[in-house]
Amino acid sequence: MTQRIENIHLKRSQPFIKWVGGKRGLLSQIVPLLPKEFNHYFEPFLGGGALFFELYEQGCLDGKKIYLFDINSELINAYDMVKEHPTKLIETLSQFKEKHSKEFYYEVRAWDREENFLERDNIERASRFIYLNKTCFNGLYRVNRKNQNNVPMGSYKNPNICDSDAIYSASYALQNATILNASYQEVLKYASKDDLVYFDPPYYPLNPTSSFTSYSEFEFLDREQKELFEVFCALDKKGTFIVHSNSDTPFINKLYQKFDIQNIQANRFINSKSSGRGKISEVLIRSEQW
Repeated sequence: MTQRIENIHLKRSQPFIKWVGGKRGLLSQIVPLLPKEFNHYFEPFLGGGALFFELYEQGCLDGKKIYLFDINSELINAYDMVKEHPTKLIETLSQFKEKHSKEFYYEVRAWDREENFLERDNIERASRFIYLNKTCFNGLYRVNRKNQNNVPMGSYKNPNICDSDAIYSASYALQNATILNASYQEVLKYASKDDLVYFDPPYYPLNPTSSFTSYSEFEFLDREQKELFEVFCALDKKGTFIVHSNSDTPFINKLYQKFDIQNIQANRFINSKSSGRGKISEVLIRSEQW
């Protein structure tokens, strides 16, 4: 697989999926706030992996162990297939692209209603994940209580369903990464003093109607945010560098008040009303190691 990648021209590594709350537009604000030197890198809420790919491109991860976690098993399967079998994945995605239509979208979306869904081939499941991501409304990943995808189809004229360059480049970047389908809490087993951990959890909602936390079958509200805070504190006691993105709300600011809180400006794109889009303040919380 690696030899196959080396024989093609690789473009700059970047996320191969869209992700609500992804950090591609904030990297110029986040990267300068990271430690200049650290040991190994951990990203326990992987999502689109924008910060990982940026640090990889800048050479900041050379010679370091890399651990990428997410509780979303379909997302992690997609990363595994991008890493291990990019050519097979591209071939299957090309078939999805040829079949793309409203009827095909809803047919594929319904696969997770089948009893044998998890018995499907991993390449097929990864292709489904990427296909839905590229063609659904705003790249949103949302599931119901039964962990079934329920996002409607988007209105794109020519969605980039099979971006072979992005997949090959991402595959190359992922070769030295350990990819785990695990809770963020597992980071406590791996991270040590002077390692860097970047937390990018589902954000605490700005108001009761603004929550997009169900990116897995689990919600991430008050109790879950407090549990994450306890993990943050435990890592801080180890001497780990921790950086944590979240919403700029009284709840989050009070919870992390003893730590360094930096404000950054983000663009909000997902809102049913145009008046609800535009610049919004977020926080980047850093541990006491700086």
